[in-house]
Amino acid sequence: MSKVIFITGASSGIGKAIGEFLVGKGYTVYGTSRNPEKIEESLFPLVSLDVRNTETIKNAVTEIISKSGRIDVLINNAGVGITGPVEEIPIDEIKNNFETNFFGPIEVIKAVLTHMRREKSGLIINITSIAGYMGLPYRGIYSASKGALEILTESISMEVKSFGINVVNVAPGDFATNIAAGRYHAPVINGSAYETTYGNTLKQMNEHVDTGSNPTIMAQAIFEIINNKNPKIHYKVGAFMQKFSIVLKRILPDRVYEKMLMNHYKLK
Repeated sequence: MSKVIFITGASSGIGKAIGEFLVGKGYTVYGTSRNPEKIEESLFPLVSLDVRNTETIKNAVTEIISKSGRIDVLINNAGVGITGPVEEIPIDEIKNNFETNFFGPIEVIKAVLTHMRREKSGLIINITSIAGYMGLPYRGIYSASKGALEILTESISMEVKSFGINVVNVAPGDFATNIAAGRYHAPVINGSAYETTYGNTLKQMNEHVDTGSNPTIMAQAIFEIINNKNPKIHYKVGAFMQKFSIVLKRILPDRVYEKMLMNHYKLK
């Protein structure tokens, strides 16, 4: 029987690429979008879901279960970017980022666990970020929300292992998607203490996304994880130096690593 795949945030970017790739491999794929009626073309069905709204999560899971009888794989992909000096980001935007990147995925996990326990099997894949392994300048809130999901995965993995359910993280680096257009950018304020450094860093971050890797690379990685009977907990997918930066963080003294990041972002 074809495995049933449930992907949040699958109307564009990495989520869409994963869904299309898995459809091509013969899987039954359901994606989600906050406004599926606005999506003109999709190779797989899109159901309405906003990870900030628990009712829509429950409704989406109920709809998929009613149509296919089960959910074999959850891919928690829905997320949103955010940039800016922590001092200047409105607290409401910080809370919205955590609602989307951290609390929302928790609610989706809770909604599918009952069904996976009944089947005594299942796989939950949380899409995090290489940025979640380190505090990055002007991306501190994003790093924190993705880092929180990384750590939470370790806890849930131990809690549900006896039910035959695996929980893993996949941390992508920079991929060529529309995430930069959808993320919240704190405005570069004239006369701000951060005006020059944040403005320059923001340009650099957007360039990295525009020249990022093909999202199909992520889709291939997800496919391999789905077909691995004993998956690891942590996966990193991206350019060599992005993945290597995590290794450097483990072995370098804190201030040396900090200086390396500051040099990369041209901060004094």
